[in-house]
Amino acid sequence: MPPPLFSVTKPGMTLQQMKQRLRDFDPQAKIEVIDLTGTSNHWEVSMQSALFKGLSRIEQHKSVMACFDSELKTGEVHALSIKTQSL
Repeated sequence: MPPPLFSVTKPGMTLQQMKQRLRDFDPQAKIEVIDLTGTSNHWEVSMQSALFKGLSRIEQHKSVMACFDSELKTGEVHALSIKTQSL
């Protein structure tokens, strides 16, 4: 049997940790974070930021995903639904 692609070694992130990570990226952004399943590893992030100006939607989403790079790799954040908008 092949090894799993990732293993969850830590509990999921808290709502406050998710918001703080996004605030660290852009303190001026309008941020909304929702725990979709109550398990602290399936999240929906809505972010409006001036930093997104001139970026494609894919580039905007990649910048948000980069905020959680290690957690996405370990499975601490298993699912991340992203909605972005430029201000």
